[in-house]
Amino acid sequence: MRVSSSDPITTLYSEHRGWLHGWLRKKLGCAHNAADLAQDTFIRIVAAFKGNDDAATQLREPRAYLTTVATRVLSNHYRRLSLERAYIEALRLMPEAAAPSPEDRLVILETLNEIDALLDALPHKARIVFLAAQLDGLTYNQIALEYGIAPRSVRRYMALAYERCLAPQT
Repeated sequence: MRVSSSDPITTLYSEHRGWLHGWLRKKLGCAHNAADLAQDTFIRIVAAFKGNDDAATQLREPRAYLTTVATRVLSNHYRRLSLERAYIEALRLMPEAAAPSPEDRLVILETLNEIDALLDALPHKARIVFLAAQLDGLTYNQIALEYGIAPRSVRRYMALAYERCLAPQT
């Protein structure tokens, strides 16, 4: 069924939303999560084509494009679930008196998800260098030796990571 619209994103949504929801439902086994992730997929598409409607009209294989974007959204979903499970397990091991309140837990979990998204947006080498410095406590020279990267590149990757982490988020 073709929908007549001057907005290519609206057309893409109208023609393929049901298909995408079904595809995600098969992957997730849950209609509610599938609906959420389908919406997230279209939100990403809207953001990607913002100011460039011509690109949206030139999609030759819209379902292949939707599958690619939805696969990334699905991957992020699973990563968030894994992060949440690890956090819940860490809370379970804490003494009850030291455990944060439910409100604090939510804030902490949201912050962890934001950090995860920031790290995920970094180039691979920058992410590795940043995590080696922050989590493993390695010096720049140790990172350079460990990963076979020039010390100048380590400094450049760290600067990029700090810049991205400190930049205001939109």
